[in-house]
Amino acid sequence: MKKLLYSFEVFPPKKTAPVEAVEECFAGLAGLQPDFISVTYGAGGGLNGGKLTCELAARLKNEYGVKPVAHLPCISYTKEEISQVLADFKANGITDILALRGDRSPDRPEKDDFKYASNLIDFIQTQGDFSIYGACYPETHPEATSSAADLRHLKEKVDKGAKHLISQLFFDNQCFYDFREKCELIGINVPIEAGIMPVVNAAQIQRMVSLCGASLPRKFTVMMQKFGHSPEAMRDAGIAYAVDQIVDLASNGVDGIHLYTMNNPYVARRITEAVSGILGRV
Repeated sequence: MKKLLYSFEVFPPKKTAPVEAVEECFAGLAGLQPDFISVTYGAGGGLNGGKLTCELAARLKNEYGVKPVAHLPCISYTKEEISQVLADFKANGITDILALRGDRSPDRPEKDDFKYASNLIDFIQTQGDFSIYGACYPETHPEATSSAADLRHLKEKVDKGAKHLISQLFFDNQCFYDFREKCELIGINVPIEAGIMPVVNAAQIQRMVSLCGASLPRKFTVMMQKFGHSPEAMRDAGIAYAVDQIVDLASNGVDGIHLYTMNNPYVARRITEAVSGILGRV
């Protein structure tokens, strides 16, 4: 059986979080032997955000033996600032970069050097030997003028050097299959990992849907209505729903699964144990 790509996403802790929480998260996730763990950009942005991401990515690599992929947003940075972040990554042996435009924020003024992730990909190519990943939206980027325009921009990212795509989360697998078919039709032929988020509480889903615009199929909303009032029941239902998505995706030839762990190794372990054979990892 073909072994599918299997990876996780983690985010840096808040300043008030104890370091023990990070250690527990990293140790728990590393023990599940993912192909890589991506580390989101440090909260608040700025060069300090990059330093924190670099520090955590280096710890994953050096202390836990897991390949890290460092997130790098660009819309609020100059070329000089991005060069500095990339130099820090390189000095710490971090060579895999997820190139992102980044979310707009009133707290972080936009700069003129990078308008799109494709601009960042172009720039990274001039800064050394990095392996570049890109993000994609099965249900279209919320700011895109159309699905066709969004796919054209994605094709541009791949043409400029993104060798691997990670999708935004989705809850309706048919949306992903339709998106994958459209990618094939316009010549996007790099691996596309499906982004899966296990929803373990009702507040979590409301926030995530508002940010990324993922649609909620009836099966999902019925689950929320039935179990959302009970934290333990919602956790188990969310895990089961994610497992069901992964089984279906694997059955339909997905390139890989990227699990948005929300820094919860317990949930990641439950899911990994349930699908390890399906992913070809036993």
